[in-house]
Amino acid sequence: MRSVQPAELTACDREPIHILGTLQPHGFLLALDGPELRIVQASANLPDLPGRPAARAHGCALREALPEVGAPVVEALTTHLGRDGAAYLGTLSLETGAGPRAYDLAAHRSGPLTVLEFEESAGEASAGSLDMLYPRLRAFIEALHGAGTVEDLCGLLAADIRQLTGFDRALVYRFDRDWNGTVVAEDGNGVLPSYLDLRFPATDIPAQARELYRRNRLRIIPDAAYAPVPIVPARTPSTGAPLDLSQSVLRSVSPVHVEYMRNMGTMASMSISILVEGVLWGLISCHNKTARRVPLQTRNACDILTQTFALQLAAKERGALAEQRLALGAIQARLLGFMAEEETFVEGFLNHPEDVLALTNAGGAAIVTGQRCHLMGRTPTERQVRGVYEWLSSEHGGEAVHVTESLGEDYPPARTIADTASGLLAISISEKYASYVLWFRPEVVQTVRWGGDPTKAATQDPAGGPARLHPRKSFETWKETVQGRSLPWSVPEVDTAKDLRAAVLGIVLRRAEELAALTEELQRSNKELEAFSYSVSHDLRAPFRHIVGYAELLRSREGEKFSERGRRYVDTIIEAAFSAGTLVDNLLTFSQMGRNALNRIPCDMNQLVEDVRRTMIRDIPLERAIRWKVGPLGRAEADPVMMRLVIENLLSNAVKYTRGRPEAVIEVAREADRDGEAVFCVRDNGVGFDMAYVNKLFGVFQRLHRVEEFEGTGIGLANVRRIVERHGGQVWAEGVLGQGATFHFTLPMR
Repeated sequence: MRSVQPAELTACDREPIHILGTLQPHGFLLALDGPELRIVQASANLPDLPGRPAARAHGCALREALPEVGAPVVEALTTHLGRDGAAYLGTLSLETGAGPRAYDLAAHRSGPLTVLEFEESAGEASAGSLDMLYPRLRAFIEALHGAGTVEDLCGLLAADIRQLTGFDRALVYRFDRDWNGTVVAEDGNGVLPSYLDLRFPATDIPAQARELYRRNRLRIIPDAAYAPVPIVPARTPSTGAPLDLSQSVLRSVSPVHVEYMRNMGTMASMSISILVEGVLWGLISCHNKTARRVPLQTRNACDILTQTFALQLAAKERGALAEQRLALGAIQARLLGFMAEEETFVEGFLNHPEDVLALTNAGGAAIVTGQRCHLMGRTPTERQVRGVYEWLSSEHGGEAVHVTESLGEDYPPARTIADTASGLLAISISEKYASYVLWFRPEVVQTVRWGGDPTKAATQDPAGGPARLHPRKSFETWKETVQGRSLPWSVPEVDTAKDLRAAVLGIVLRRAEELAALTEELQRSNKELEAFSYSVSHDLRAPFRHIVGYAELLRSREGEKFSERGRRYVDTIIEAAFSAGTLVDNLLTFSQMGRNALNRIPCDMNQLVEDVRRTMIRDIPLERAIRWKVGPLGRAEADPVMMRLVIENLLSNAVKYTRGRPEAVIEVAREADRDGEAVFCVRDNGVGFDMAYVNKLFGVFQRLHRVEEFEGTGIGLANVRRIVERHGGQVWAEGVLGQGATFHFTLPMR
């Protein structure tokens, strides 16, 4: 049999690393074809079994060649195996020619074939048992919730992964937009040098390797000095193509990568992909100075940790983006109001330059047309801005928005104005003429610490073949000064600029008079509401709190001198003042429901209900028996803050009005959607109400039960109706006196 030659070390981005045709030797592989699972390829290290030489396995059905593989595994291979990723199928013991061996089984699909891998079990199996891993998994998840920043999250992940696996060093490695990676967190025992804050070039992990990381989340190399094991035959008989090992657990790695590891001074490594919403965000990269095996169960636990981390990371990043969008949205709203007040939108901009700059966090801005050029903030000269305008008009005239953080690279004359205009965000504000709003950002000179010289040396083959690419041999810190670049424009900043462009084109330019009239009326109404809020806040809320405070002082300090009747009077004063203060607070909330802007996003309704329910349970007496029935609610397009208030009011009412029941039953369900609307309901078995008074339910201060029986201000359901109607939905109720009530509301599905 011809020996398999190592893959040629050509350019990394062209190396077919998923079809190298070899395995790492700590296990063996079978490629199975058809429903009978006939062995069509196998790794050369397939062991001899008693009375069954490995050479005879080719062409045999799996049951015949390896009857030790049980029926559950065979059934999984033929019916339950998914198309993406490897599935763990348990463990198996074999009596081989070299003695008894235990294997962890994993399987995946590879085109028409089923690939079954036997990984020899690590000697530390007990360390990877579920009983040993569960406390650490639980502690990690609890710690994630308390982490305040992304950096804190990454630090927790690095520490827990290293402690689980026992590697000398664990890094969290984040990709930027150009696929360079930066080590943002690290945990180590001092055996290997620290790489914290170092940057590594995109060529270290080329495009096809990143795609493999995205498709196959976890990879381990227990010993970089391994001798690759070939697959026999090298090509699949039915297709004539090499076996695709993209999802393989035992897949051999590129010789370039093995050389890279040796140059780093590591003999074992493990990497886990961090995927955020399906996109490769970064990697956890673990290294050991000596060879090291990690049990499969431990690796699976690390994968679970990483996926949990990715969910929390996505939530934090979405939250940060949402906060920025809200802040920029408020600025944009002000600018729209200013533009509507002026005869032309340009005057609205020029009269409020601070908001124009704050809209995109820019240092300078310009409004440029064929005839005029208006400058704001720190900008190049008018002649230099005109040059940028003419370049935009000729090179990017068809673009609505143009964004760059390195203007000098695209437009070389801009290199002389880098101090004010290294970054450019431009929007076209006319469908017919070349007119732009330009925002500029100054140069930010940075010193980047690379993990070694990012360039790679290539040597030409003396025989005339392709150049051989060597990974660098030194990882000493290599500093580079980056010039001519600004801070990058964030997605919310670009989106806000796009929204402003749409407003200028679709609203301000065509409907200036209508908006001016509407703005005037809204300003008048807002001033009246603000005056009302101020009056309530300062003239009512403060006195009520004073009454409560002084009455409580009177009761605590002078209470012994009072008669029983006097103490009852003081208690009544406190209770009445507290209720009045609560009523004023609820009135303010109700008035604000019509003023706050809606922030519609896809909301997980089950998560909202669970969050509210969890908060309410803390205040429910332990002696109360409540059975919660929450069905699948799906998602809805809604403002999460306002929708939470709806759910709080409906669930708190259900808890309150079932107070006298031996067992309260509260149900939240999604009913059949109708006419493009999602329909939800909250049902209870409480005191109910007479349907003759159903129209009073959603009015302000309307109550169907005496305040002595059930506390409240009569504003909660009015808030529910106002919020649902602002979303374009409807709300209604059904009840039977003494049997319970059901409250329905709808939300548009788009």
